[in-house]
Amino acid sequence: MFDLSGRTALVTGAGQGVGAGIARLLAAQGAKVAVNDLRAVRAMETVQSIVAVGGRAMTAVFDVADYAAVAENFERMEKQLGPIDILVNNAGIPEGMGIKPFRETEPEAWRPYIDVNLYGVLNCCRAVINGMNARRFGRIVTISSGAGTIGLALGVSPYAAGKGGAISFMRHLALENAGFGVTANTVALGLMNNQNDPTVTAHLAKTIPVGRLGEPEDVGALCVFLASNESSWMTGQTLQINGGNVTT
Repeated sequence: MFDLSGRTALVTGAGQGVGAGIARLLAAQGAKVAVNDLRAVRAMETVQSIVAVGGRAMTAVFDVADYAAVAENFERMEKQLGPIDILVNNAGIPEGMGIKPFRETEPEAWRPYIDVNLYGVLNCCRAVINGMNARRFGRIVTISSGAGTIGLALGVSPYAAGKGGAISFMRHLALENAGFGVTANTVALGLMNNQNDPTVTAHLAKTIPVGRLGEPEDVGALCVFLASNESSWMTGQTLQINGGNVTT
């Protein structure tokens, strides 16, 4: 089950963290993987980790917020690896870049959250959707956040606006393209293990029912299912993966 042999995947923001974990697990199931990142060194590190265990991967260095760059690189990726069957929109500006009440923010601080977290998803989906429809197969997964579905008094409202917009977009994309064999789902993450300070990590883990923070492999395993043939009846969904935290 969940065999991705013969499929080609693009994972954006895959030079580190969750994106790298997703890319490695897709490759482990047989997919050829284009590893996107803004930094070539990070993308190459993920590619090397895939190739080292017998997988096939390439770097794809571009800014998902730049539609022209997206379109140009999609052409290059498909020439090298084949048509993109699986798109995982993982690239994003994290909430921790600037936590403060909205009333204390200025417009220039909002733009990155919308440009990358929302327009980045739109750009990549637009580049891939017609080809998927023509081939009658496609799997699109967007990595979002629980902040996109609930209100938080944490000062992350511009971040939540981008993430919530992507969730809504994916629901509509799913219904528009369901008849073409293309599915579109969102994975909303809870607290992930991306803290360097073990004291902070331990404190955050205590707030989660299962007793630990999320790991890249947790997200990657779900993405493998959503990328597979076996997920063909699941589309338009937002799947909460958060260790049991209530986010409804």
